[in-house]
Amino acid sequence: MSASETSTPMNVNENEEQGLLDAINDRYGGVIVEVTQPMDSALFASVLSASMAKWRQQGKRGVWIKLPIQHVNLVEAAVKEGFWYHHAEPNYLMLVHWLPQGAQTLPANASHRVGIGAFVMNKNREVLVVQESIGRLRGTGVWKFPTGVVNEGEDLCAAAVREVKEETAIDTKFVQVLAFRQSHKVFFEKSDIFFLCLLEPLSFEIQKQESEIEAAKWMPIEEYAAQPFVQKYELLKCSVDICFAKKNGNYSGFSPVLTSSAFSNEKSYMYFNIHELNKQ
Repeated sequence: MSASETSTPMNVNENEEQGLLDAINDRYGGVIVEVTQPMDSALFASVLSASMAKWRQQGKRGVWIKLPIQHVNLVEAAVKEGFWYHHAEPNYLMLVHWLPQGAQTLPANASHRVGIGAFVMNKNREVLVVQESIGRLRGTGVWKFPTGVVNEGEDLCAAAVREVKEETAIDTKFVQVLAFRQSHKVFFEKSDIFFLCLLEPLSFEIQKQESEIEAAKWMPIEEYAAQPFVQKYELLKCSVDICFAKKNGNYSGFSPVLTSSAFSNEKSYMYFNIHELNKQ
């Protein structure tokens, strides 16, 4: 159930006459309210209570209230009516309530953050590496692959190219996802999915990002792999082994292919092993 997937608007004039909140029906038997006008909290509490009674009578399920940040004065009234926080964005707070008896089946808030690491190697078998000026590795002298977080609405392959460009000014072409790992309780108790990506360099002159990167350079891959920090952790050693195997022609990753689906008019990338599929 998505708070953004809507269908049939309720009758606005009828709601106003009956002292009810304007709402639209979602696709799952619930309603969505978006508060757009200023309202006294006491009046809101009264109108919300009347609306809840009407929705129960109609057999509605989930009730979503989208409160823009300028209407924060209405939060307490909604919570007292039994609503809880679902998620927040910079300009609004989403609250939700489950009307039927029994266990609620509303979808949870987003559970994962998605990150990328970029394996970029030139023809001299040198990898693109950076030292961070912020974060856990600041001041440790550790060289690492460029990494970053995928933005909302951004394709994984585009994020990898962008992060490399931002941190090092190197232009690249996305080639494959080599591997990924999932971990939990990482960022504000959320899970994390991290994709190790292979990119092909299109330029070679480095200009480090001043705000986050202490240093950046091309380093022989053997030197990168020999770092005590890399040798200490299985995840990093495994990543190096995968990168070596790929460059030696003994490993196939997952390539992005534009596909369509029944859920959206927009095409999206599916990542799979084209090499093995073509052999079929």
